[in-house]
Amino acid sequence: MALIEISDISKVYGFGGASTVALDEVNLSIEQNEFVAIMGPSGSGKSTLMNIIGLLDRPTHGSYKISGRNVEKLSQNQRAKMRRDKIGFIFQSFSLLPRLTVLENVALPLAYRGLSTTRRLKAASSMINRLGLADREYYLPRHLSGGQTQTAAIARALINTPSIIIADEPTGNLDSNDSRLIMELLSDIHKDGTTILIVTHNPELTRYATRVVYMRDGMIIHDEQTSPGLVAPTARKAMSYLPFKTEEDDLAGVSALMKVIPGGDSSVDIKSGRKSRASKKSKSRPGKPRSRKAKK
Repeated sequence: MALIEISDISKVYGFGGASTVALDEVNLSIEQNEFVAIMGPSGSGKSTLMNIIGLLDRPTHGSYKISGRNVEKLSQNQRAKMRRDKIGFIFQSFSLLPRLTVLENVALPLAYRGLSTTRRLKAASSMINRLGLADREYYLPRHLSGGQTQTAAIARALINTPSIIIADEPTGNLDSNDSRLIMELLSDIHKDGTTILIVTHNPELTRYATRVVYMRDGMIIHDEQTSPGLVAPTARKAMSYLPFKTEEDDLAGVSALMKVIPGGDSSVDIKSGRKSRASKKSKSRPGKPRSRKAKK
């Protein structure tokens, strides 16, 4: 039985002529202990899908099950309890409370389980030590580096021992060194049996995944298995043409990536970024032949 099972999920915002389809009958099944990277350009539906999987939003149509349980039938309180116990969230902006220490931030989710202050702080200290931040547990978030701040956010996500971790661009605000450390940490967490879903624009990060899902226009257009340590085959096609150094480069890489995915615009030469000759000819106006200069 799949851990996550999504069937014909659609999400529509607005009404009538002003409606926008964010997800269009998406089907996705994720097994326990998979590491799934979700890629696609902005507006492709990645975040909407993650919000539904994380029980932060409800679909307009379709069915969603976690461990065989249909979450659409759960009350608001039951959904909150399942979200607390089964799902951990990691955000690009870290989302730590600025006036609380690292220890207090990590311990905060345990307050919703009714644990005493002593037990909360002891469990949080153990988790912080496990992730290598023991000498920073009494620091405020503003006194940490980007990598340390994200590590603290990961510790907070893990404190309730969730079976699913949802990471939305977890390395988006980090440099390359801190990004590598965070991804190695997520890889170690995955090896412990946790299912990880990561949204990313960077094809390089697919080397940590066991599966890559590509989205566009609210639909899943390609789904492939990959081997940890290797960039996913489809992502590698784009990487052979484009360097990835900045966020702008990453976004440009996604544009190129969408063109090498099956079903993409094959009339675009990724290396040059120009339309192919056949494409240019198809767009020329009929009945108006090009004028030729007389040969001298």
